[in-house]
Amino acid sequence: MKPHKIPESVLIVIHTSAMDVLLLERADRPGFWQSVTGSLDTLDEPLPATAARELFEETGIVADGEAIRLVDWQLSNVYEIYPVWRHRYAPGVTHNTEHVFSVCVPRTIPVILSPREHLRYTWLPYREAADKCFSSSNAEAILHLPRFIVQ
Repeated sequence: MKPHKIPESVLIVIHTSAMDVLLLERADRPGFWQSVTGSLDTLDEPLPATAARELFEETGIVADGEAIRLVDWQLSNVYEIYPVWRHRYAPGVTHNTEHVFSVCVPRTIPVILSPREHLRYTWLPYREAADKCFSSSNAEAILHLPRFIVQ
């Protein structure tokens, strides 16, 4: 039996310096677009490590700390877990705490999707990307992007 997911996760807004945002279409819910997200693997996994791991697993992008640096926004959202996904968590768990990160990459960076998780990707101007997200916390994070742009 698969262990329950930990109700603490990261959200990584992947963007260009021109504020185009990379969105991924979920394989288990076609038509649902999102940024990279993922839960901690263990309770003691550091959030930056979770963010770097999820970024690589879902896109093939490596945050090397130099050319590609994750930025911790020091922003957390607590949201209700969609009922369709609650079976992944321990009984009675209804909320998740999501920590927001971003990473600025060139638009030409190769994106290698995990076919188990995502069907396709698209680059959109940040406001359009926010409108396309199914998750309100993801959309809100994208709309905050101008405040967190690191050149």
